[in-house]
Amino acid sequence: MEKYKFPSEEWIKAYKEELNKNKVYEEAAKDWEGDFLFIISPGEGIEKEIVFYVDLWHGKCRDAYMLPSREAKKTAFVFEGPYSNWKKLIMGQLDPIHAVMMRKFKLEGDMGKVLRYTKAASELVKTASRIPTEFIL
Repeated sequence: MEKYKFPSEEWIKAYKEELNKNKVYEEAAKDWEGDFLFIISPGEGIEKEIVFYVDLWHGKCRDAYMLPSREAKKTAFVFEGPYSNWKKLIMGQLDPIHAVMMRKFKLEGDMGKVLRYTKAASELVKTASRIPTEFIL
């Protein structure tokens, strides 16, 4: 089975495909409207921040790709943390909401809205954990 390097354009495309197949996510996020920047902070062997754009709309991922910087696109939400925490998140060892509460990730945007969609957030992570991933660090 092919493994996708994280982070990479190939990984984020695989994530989009997998997310669009996830019926549990589709149901949990059927009323969600909002796009994200997923940012891997510099440090831990990462020289400059790595930015993914993910457009989530009514239970589907309309688009997902890497960006050159956080300034390249304005989004409703920004989810940011160090590589080691992203790795734990993708491996299913961290819950995204608890990770924000424990300050392992920073979340910018309407926190109340995010808290109304905790099942959808959980499914976003479960979907990521299904992708055969090769971590660069």
